[in-house]
Amino acid sequence: MALKPEPTAPFHSVQYALRVLETVSRHGGGVTDAQIARETGLPVAHLTSLLLMLRREGYVEQVSDGAYVIGDSLVLLGSGVTRREALERKLQETLGELRDSVGAAVYISRYIDGEVKITQFADGPRTPKVNEWVDFRSAAHASAVGKCLLTQLDQNGRRDHLSRHKIARLTSRTITNERVLFSKLDSQPPTVPMLDLQEYAVGTVCAAVLLTAGSTVGCLALSLPIEHAHRLRAAADTLNRRAAPVVLSLAI
Repeated sequence: MALKPEPTAPFHSVQYALRVLETVSRHGGGVTDAQIARETGLPVAHLTSLLLMLRREGYVEQVSDGAYVIGDSLVLLGSGVTRREALERKLQETLGELRDSVGAAVYISRYIDGEVKITQFADGPRTPKVNEWVDFRSAAHASAVGKCLLTQLDQNGRRDHLSRHKIARLTSRTITNERVLFSKLDSQPPTVPMLDLQEYAVGTVCAAVLLTAGSTVGCLALSLPIEHAHRLRAAADTLNRRAAPVVLSLAI
């Protein structure tokens, strides 16, 4: 699978978070924020926000003397054969928090073996998931999830996908011209959420943001019924800001 060069994501601080976790791991008896700053070279102001996020996600804990130690979440993620199950549980917890924060169903999608796949999602009575009336694997050209994944492929990768999943008109808003679609994908800034304004399904709007973790082609997405379309951009911005814990879980 051919990938485009990795973009600069809005949550590039994940790399810094990994650096912090490596430092805390080296100090089994605990390490102060001042020592972490010295060893990582991170400014104190930036480090403070990272430590808050890592504490919230359970990756580090602050003990009585103010020092930081590895938290329960990181211990679980490193527990051998149960790592995958622990990761899925951690991601599901994070998705549930995101769902409640943005007031919408949320999804993790990845491009695996040439196919669009929703790997996890969180919905609820007040945040229903999108009705998959057309298989997402065949609707990458129309859905926010699919378009976000396609932006991460190069031209040959996109053409290969569309040779196997022909462009079809799903609604009156669906882009059905390959040249127009590729132009739209190329002009999409990597730091801006990809939107689907009833292109996949009438009555539903969606947004998706990149999940960049190594060579993984993935995205984090949300969907809203059309009566809540006025909340889409604000919800997408919140999703973008809150994507870091998801990327971190995938990167560890």
